[in-house]
Amino acid sequence: MAIAGSFDSQNRKRILKLEAPMRLPNGSRTPWILRAIQLSFRPLEYMETYAQRYGDPFTVGKPPGAVYFSHPKALQEIFTADPEVFTIGSGDGVIKDLLGADSLLLLNGERHQRQRRLLTPPFHGDRMRAYSQLICDVTKQVTAHWEIGEPFLVRSSMQEITLRVILQAVFGLHEGQRFDQLRQLLSSMLDSMSSPFSSILIFFSSLRRDWGPLSPWGRFLRLREQIDQLLYAEIRERREQDDLSGTDIMTLLMSACDEAGQPMTEQELHDELMTLLVAGHETTASALTWALYWIHALPEVQEKLRHELETLGENADPMDIARLPYLTAVCQETLRIYPIALNVIRILKSPLEIMGYQFEPGTMLIPCIYLTHQREELYPEPKRFKPERFLERQFSQYEYLPFGGGHRRCIGAAFAQFEMKLVLATILSRFQLTLADSRPVKPVRRGLTLAPPGNLRMVATQLRAQKTPVAV
Repeated sequence: MAIAGSFDSQNRKRILKLEAPMRLPNGSRTPWILRAIQLSFRPLEYMETYAQRYGDPFTVGKPPGAVYFSHPKALQEIFTADPEVFTIGSGDGVIKDLLGADSLLLLNGERHQRQRRLLTPPFHGDRMRAYSQLICDVTKQVTAHWEIGEPFLVRSSMQEITLRVILQAVFGLHEGQRFDQLRQLLSSMLDSMSSPFSSILIFFSSLRRDWGPLSPWGRFLRLREQIDQLLYAEIRERREQDDLSGTDIMTLLMSACDEAGQPMTEQELHDELMTLLVAGHETTASALTWALYWIHALPEVQEKLRHELETLGENADPMDIARLPYLTAVCQETLRIYPIALNVIRILKSPLEIMGYQFEPGTMLIPCIYLTHQREELYPEPKRFKPERFLERQFSQYEYLPFGGGHRRCIGAAFAQFEMKLVLATILSRFQLTLADSRPVKPVRRGLTLAPPGNLRMVATQLRAQKTPVAV
């Protein structure tokens, strides 16, 4: 009996040991300064090299370190975990400097839920149809300045379109001094952080010092201050007018109240408006630039897309355009192959087990969008631009996640995809474009995001029989 009891005890210990959470094996211990330089200049190679070397998941840095995940099961476990076990961080980084401490991107817990409830309605339902004419009109206005037969900078044009759209959708501003000032200042501020060299400021807080107006950070701060003055002036004027009858997003936010009947404070309004202005046009401009590149780099994609648009005939309803399957697939594949945001970050406040691994508080969990979109078993030939893959199967929200996941998924996802489709349809109905250079285009770091290079050029030729796919 004693022998049997000892045997059972040993078995129980062995079973418990096997069932206990695994400790994640060490990954890269490359010094932070070297990793930051890699992330600034070659972010895709950084992630792919470590994934190939250490597998999935893999860690970087000293414990508790950061852990990258790309397996859909791991992403599902992270995104469906209790939000209270995570924090986004202290909010003392470059995002706070850019958008403000009350930005939705930096809030946690109940404050995040409150702001999300107030911000979500303008981006859903009937509001989408209301934006359709604005998107098409602005696209026509900007592209009307293209010189036929002369190369133009694709990203500059796309940024002009998306910035004008978001300014008009958010503020209801169409022309005038404040509209022009905001447009110019926002473009200048974002361009000041657009190069891989300037993105070093993101990773090294010690470099974020005001050494005068000619220094990178000093110039950024002065541009942001001017933008702040314009935003606060607009907020105060709207409140003094006490007219909340408008349909623009700013008016909707000023009239919104939480469950306690409290509206947003002036600071909250400012920070959320900055979030919408920056995130609402910068990322979509990059996505549109990529889409135009792929459409015109691959003749078979362009041919299929033009044929599908022609099936609608003239004066098609914008909502019908948004439902076109191949156009939708082109936009989806654009956001898959080079997602604008490479990953999302969750910092643990309490212990958590993910796919059998035990993680302690302070660990930075990184569901990696880019590596997930590159998984061979999900996307065969992942480096190839192939819209048909989205027509052949449905991908879960943990397999395809260009807008993040869980309760922090981008609230402007539907708006961004809707805008992409209408801008592309409007351009293709009016112009035949060709790439000015046949060399392959590689993504570059642009601030916090990944983007096509700013020097990508195309040449426009006006279509002889111009068709208008969107009702005017």
